[in-house]
Amino acid sequence: MKIGILGGGQLGRMFIQNALKYDDEIYILDPSADCPSAGISIFTKGDFNNYDDVLAFGAGKDVVSIEIEHVNAEALAELERRGVKVIPSAQSIATIQQKILQKEFYKKHEIPSPAFQTVQGKEDFPSERNFPFVQKLNTGGYDGKGVQVIKNEVDMIEFWDAPSVLEDLVDIDKELSVIVAINESGETETFPITEMVADPELNLLDFNICPSDIDQDTRDQISAIVNKFSKAINSPGLFAIELFLDTQGKVWVNETAPRLHNSGHQSQEGNANSQFEQMYRVLKNLPLADTEIHAYSGMLNLVGEAGHSGPVEYQGLTQVMQEPETYIHLYGKTETRPGRKMGHINILANSREELLERLQAVKKMVKVVSR
Repeated sequence: MKIGILGGGQLGRMFIQNALKYDDEIYILDPSADCPSAGISIFTKGDFNNYDDVLAFGAGKDVVSIEIEHVNAEALAELERRGVKVIPSAQSIATIQQKILQKEFYKKHEIPSPAFQTVQGKEDFPSERNFPFVQKLNTGGYDGKGVQVIKNEVDMIEFWDAPSVLEDLVDIDKELSVIVAINESGETETFPITEMVADPELNLLDFNICPSDIDQDTRDQISAIVNKFSKAINSPGLFAIELFLDTQGKVWVNETAPRLHNSGHQSQEGNANSQFEQMYRVLKNLPLADTEIHAYSGMLNLVGEAGHSGPVEYQGLTQVMQEPETYIHLYGKTETRPGRKMGHINILANSREELLERLQAVKKMVKVVSR
């Protein structure tokens, strides 16, 4: 098959690395000629937000998918009309890529998500709005960008004057993620629920832990959410549903990504099959893969150090390589900058306590700096 992917970042790169064990042609559209996926794909330089570029790229492909949701959904809809298979569907991408439509989707289908209001800009700000609240830009948010907490009137000076969702703040006990795969045959497979630990300064995922430390009631709530979402989205695809567990034991959907996700990276070594294998099977409408857990597994993001921009240098990897059941994944990015995701490290362990201890230890071993 000729498989086209919009976006050539690290998610595309790892998808291709997995897919290379099969016999397909993988095409990438990305604006950067040195993107992580360029050297291992049939590469086209172009803008995945540009209608004409996406339409031209999709012509002649058997299936077109995405590794970033900020793409031209109108062009994908036109490709569907012309008979090109698009996974996930253009409609599901258009719904998820706009936070306002995404929140309205949850409300319509009775999927629990924090209460919200929508505004078109600062002049539209509701006088009855209580503090604190979360402002999420309608479009363009990614990796913690486009989201901020407005705590009081003083913080309103930072309010973004743009279409946004204003969301009630949740008293969070844990941040969780579940990845669900749906193929065209209607088969559904869910990865084990992972627990996410965020870096408070960067607002990025720091550690990922699987399996998560949650009770059966929480698992039942998440299962109900997955079932509702899978029916409502009405599209094949791989979807990462990010969740909040509040201090009262209630589960809320934070947001959904219609693609491969950072919170599933530990599946590369921690599960019988990875999210990248699962995505391949979804695109080919093959039987979905077994997602059984091998051991306690966790992922540590490697991000650029503060104060470092330029050609990348990884310090401490030799020491990391001496650690048992520790797996390095670098993304092929030549330039680092503060907070930029440059790679990750997966670790396996026999217990949650051992895993957390080793994640912390490995984090201290390695730094991503500029030469």
